[in-house]
Amino acid sequence: MLDLIAHNLAPIMFITVMAMLLLGYPVVFTLAAGGMYFFVVGVELSHISPEIRLSWPLAQANMNRVFDIMRNDTLLAIPFFTFMGLILERSRMAEDLLDTIGQLFGTLRGGLAFAVVIVGALLAATTGVVAASVIAMGLISLPIMMRYNYHPGLAAGTIAASGTLAQIIPPSLVLIVMADQLGRSVGDMYVGAFFPAMIIVVMYCTYIFAITLIKPEWVPALPPEARPLGNGGRSLFAILALAGALFVAGYYFVFEGYRYEIRVVWSALAATTIPYGLALINRRMNLGYLSKMAEQVVIVLIPPLALIFLVLGTIFLGIATPTEGGAMGATGALIMSLMKRRLDMKTLMQALDSTTKLATFVMFILIGARVFALTFYGISGDRWVEELLLALPGGETGFLITVSIIIFILGCFLDFFEIAFIMVPLLAPVADKLGIDLIWFGVLLGFNLQASFLTPPFGFALFYLRSVAPIKAWYDKTTDRMIEPITTRAIYTGTLPFIIIQVVMLGILIAFPGLVTHYKKTPLMMDQGDINQEINTIGGGGFGLPGSGLSLPGAPSLGEPGLALPGLPSFGEPAEPAAPGGLPAPGGLPAPGGLPAPGGLPAPGGATGLPNFD
Repeated sequence: MLDLIAHNLAPIMFITVMAMLLLGYPVVFTLAAGGMYFFVVGVELSHISPEIRLSWPLAQANMNRVFDIMRNDTLLAIPFFTFMGLILERSRMAEDLLDTIGQLFGTLRGGLAFAVVIVGALLAATTGVVAASVIAMGLISLPIMMRYNYHPGLAAGTIAASGTLAQIIPPSLVLIVMADQLGRSVGDMYVGAFFPAMIIVVMYCTYIFAITLIKPEWVPALPPEARPLGNGGRSLFAILALAGALFVAGYYFVFEGYRYEIRVVWSALAATTIPYGLALINRRMNLGYLSKMAEQVVIVLIPPLALIFLVLGTIFLGIATPTEGGAMGATGALIMSLMKRRLDMKTLMQALDSTTKLATFVMFILIGARVFALTFYGISGDRWVEELLLALPGGETGFLITVSIIIFILGCFLDFFEIAFIMVPLLAPVADKLGIDLIWFGVLLGFNLQASFLTPPFGFALFYLRSVAPIKAWYDKTTDRMIEPITTRAIYTGTLPFIIIQVVMLGILIAFPGLVTHYKKTPLMMDQGDINQEINTIGGGGFGLPGSGLSLPGAPSLGEPGLALPGLPSFGEPAEPAAPGGLPAPGGLPAPGGLPAPGGLPAPGGATGLPNFD
């Protein structure tokens, strides 16, 4: 019996821990307790099976693995982007966007639904928080859509699906976690996910357009009395033409002698600041040069678009790391809230409290995952998973389809953090061995996890919407009638078409990897003079290059820990073949001599200042 357990300890451990998670036990304690319990079992059975490579001195490695997490600079982007999103949500930016864009598209059938998708994409690119997006749009848009006779299922499904765009449109927390677990650049992950994210937005809009043709009574246009801003198409077109002309003039003439990224930044600044200033002057002085619609669109849309460019534009151009972009975004959100006079101490404290809770949640899950991983790799769990997945028929395509199905099913029950920290490190080595680009693989999993927010029984977007959707009939003063409540059935059935769209998008990504891998073709926008200047400042630290001032955009170690070696394995990286007489070095397991190398305790010399346990 002991022989059977010893030779199958890896699958027993994996199944046990997953079963405990599905039963609802806290993730952190389940991972950590499972790792420690099976560590003890593994040490006691190590004399039976040569596949078990655990010993009591190895337990000391857990301490340094925890410190590896604490000094991981990449994870700093999570609290920055979370704080930015919460400040913007509490400053009622979503309310302004929905009201303005809803009236802009109000003359069209399905205009409100189109507005929800567009605002969902804008909120995703600024807030990055699904709960904030779904709740804000549910509170603001759902009553209006029901007031003007939108189909309940379509209205609920559009709001829930649009809210989940925050999972895949940069700056997405999912993509940050994916990049960290796959050992890849967050900047590359953002660039790779950009085109697919835009495609899914277009697919959502295409579905709504199809509904306007097939079931026009489901998506009526807004009546004139619901559009107090009027039309104003001419002046809106004029102000957009002015912005375009300013950008072209700045890029090709005014800033012609500067580097590419400087030309883009200053041209975009001129193209947004000048129309914004004109709209403010027109409103303050009541000049009447712009229509109310054009004035409102410019004043409401320019600040969030500028914030998106401040965060994503600087990352894509190689000016800032994702962590630096997140810090700028958080600062920009505070400035926007102050300008609108919607920031007080209570709002600030609530945002800080929620951000701290989420950051602590992520950190402790990672700590539990590290404890789990040390034991799992010590009992050759990585080899068991690798052999299992490499035996799948169909090679690369078969692997991707199978993994997508597994993650899709797990997404019905587990949170994306849990899936990312447990499953991704086990799947990544196999994908790498099959020659799959890990950025492509990460984006594919990100879209899969986006779908998990919509899938019953535990789709979080469904729960968020249910919490704010009316459960009883309510009286609407505007239309002077009683409006029926939104049932849970309507929410679930309304999201089904969007889940199908997600599955189709997964198939497109598998069939056309170039939609993601175009990030490899992005040239470095830095000339030799800049490189020489940066080399002369060695010692200031850079994009993850220790002791260096180099800041090459798109460098492979973008956002990785500055105290670690470039390419330092994070939780779940595959163990290399064991050296004679010892355990594999990179994965945090001891090298010959009994101590871990790069992935575990510090190398001799105390590189990190932590004690050696030789």
